[in-house]
Amino acid sequence: MVILQKSLRKNKGNNKEINGMCGIVGLCNLKGDWQGNIGRMNARMLHRGPDAEGVWMSEDRDVVLGHQRLSIVDLTPTGAQPMESHSGRYVIVFNGEIYNYRKIAERLIEEKKVTRFRGTSDTEVLLEAMEAYGVERAISMCKGMFAIALYDKKEQVLFLARDRVGEKPLYYSAMENGTFAFASEIGCIAALDGFEKEINTAVLDIYFTHGYIPAPYSIYKNVYKLEAGSILKIKAPYRSEDISISQFWSMTEAAKKGQANLFTGSREEASLELERLLKESIRNQMVADVPVGAFLSAGIDSSTIVALMQSLGSSKVRSFTIGMSEEGYNEADAAKEIAKHLGTDHTELYITKQDAIDVIPKLAYIFGEPFADSSQIPTYLVSKMTREHVTVSLSGDAGDELFCGYTSYESVSRIWGKMKNVPYFLRKPCSELLLHSPLAKNHMYRTKAALLGAKDSGRLYEISYETDPITKRISKTHEKCPYKYNQFTNELEEVNHNIMLMDMLMYHPDDILVKVDRSAMAVSLETRVPMLDKDVVEFAWTLPIEYKRQGKVGKQVLRDVLYRYVPKEMMERPKKGFSIPIDKWLLEPALRGWAESLIDRKVLEKQGVLDPDVVWEIWEDYTKRGVWRIQIWFILMFQEWMLLSNF
Repeated sequence: MVILQKSLRKNKGNNKEINGMCGIVGLCNLKGDWQGNIGRMNARMLHRGPDAEGVWMSEDRDVVLGHQRLSIVDLTPTGAQPMESHSGRYVIVFNGEIYNYRKIAERLIEEKKVTRFRGTSDTEVLLEAMEAYGVERAISMCKGMFAIALYDKKEQVLFLARDRVGEKPLYYSAMENGTFAFASEIGCIAALDGFEKEINTAVLDIYFTHGYIPAPYSIYKNVYKLEAGSILKIKAPYRSEDISISQFWSMTEAAKKGQANLFTGSREEASLELERLLKESIRNQMVADVPVGAFLSAGIDSSTIVALMQSLGSSKVRSFTIGMSEEGYNEADAAKEIAKHLGTDHTELYITKQDAIDVIPKLAYIFGEPFADSSQIPTYLVSKMTREHVTVSLSGDAGDELFCGYTSYESVSRIWGKMKNVPYFLRKPCSELLLHSPLAKNHMYRTKAALLGAKDSGRLYEISYETDPITKRISKTHEKCPYKYNQFTNELEEVNHNIMLMDMLMYHPDDILVKVDRSAMAVSLETRVPMLDKDVVEFAWTLPIEYKRQGKVGKQVLRDVLYRYVPKEMMERPKKGFSIPIDKWLLEPALRGWAESLIDRKVLEKQGVLDPDVVWEIWEDYTKRGVWRIQIWFILMFQEWMLLSNF
């Protein structure tokens, strides 16, 4: 039964109900104050859906679902969530967008699965499709980004599902007190009565290597991220042993299938097909009854998205970028030039050190767990500026990972090309010998020695992140924790594609998409990523490497698309992206004081998680000897989260 459905903003009377970005939460088998707990969960994610809230509870009170909604058009009752199916058997809470929901609705009507719809929301179409075709089949029909919770009243089964690439987050926990909980943000689960805030120390070495915690893990023991392309099923009485997880789509299988069936046309034909697919994706993702814009960082990816958006629209596209006065970090002038050429309505914001300082205290709350990609700061700031003008923004993310853009891909491919002819049984002992010799004190020799011991190209890429042994000493505990990189087996024969697949399995969903989702949703901005359309992703995997990279220059086929709209000479400049000089700013008095208060020896000793001697060795290498390690930012973001979480 529906306990609460109310608008938090005035309804202006529009009758269209396309679902927007939201937050979803739920509880099963809670023994205690369900109203207080679901209320705190909803309140913790209010920024994800400030327009409306809803709560549903089963008759036996065993299952409670909560929802916060950000409307992409004005709210009407027929689009409210939680939503019951026409038959009354199923209840859904849904965060995301189903871009092809109209086609699915037409099919449901044609096949007489539904006689009519109550409204026009994608939520209702998704719900009826699940009842008509089953959960997995219905989800497989969908093109979009989503985190879904569906409850089957008849069978007393709860389903959780997450989109193919991991654009929308979904956490879950089978707590020791018998409660099963799920939420769009980890902070919602941490707000529950009886939640044991025990740090998952097994993931700390991974975190201090990469700056984020990869799925399925989280910073807390017994709290997990549902992995991309997965469906979780849990039956009453909702214990951990009642959970089963299956995949409805696999990035690995898509990559293997694509590389086994390479595109046979010319590069020109490939670029035309890519342009067609991107236009179709963008056309679908531009559908909204609120203003839509795009991030423009002056790089190949975002420029391509903005160019295609402008080609499809009859009015000027709103484009947004940020700039900085620091030399080497400012792309605002280049973005402005591109925007002028394309004819967009362009807005730019120049940020300062003070802007960064003002954002930093918010980061631990925004991300809910340690996360330390420093571009989170400009991403938040550009999202905040964008939200002042539009409600939806498209981004160019995934171009590097799908079209071989990172220079590291070329480096690994080149190095492996030289190494692979020397047998591993010879290279490995040489690597160990060098690593334990005086030469290893020199960073360059230590790096080369470590890389020499790689068994295959995947391991070579993994080792490239692990060449500084001090990283493994930051945490006091050193538990072995399997994760996607160290479990990866060479799935693809071609080296570049193999490494791109590694990144699409971990770095992209667990760093890039987390950064964009949390930063934008913190200011109630919906972001959409056209390059992650299922058809675009699957087509990208069919392209031979020579269509993606020539020498050291990647994204060839994507460049071919862009150069039809923007002159090549306008794009031939080093890529900077939304980045900041954090290594310089931390030496400024204000930020240095903040940093040193977080890593105060007494604080570290009291917490008992990090090794104070190692932390200060890293810090003094930086402040006294000018040795910058990215782990400094990783440590500071971890400590800021520790402070917020009262450890």
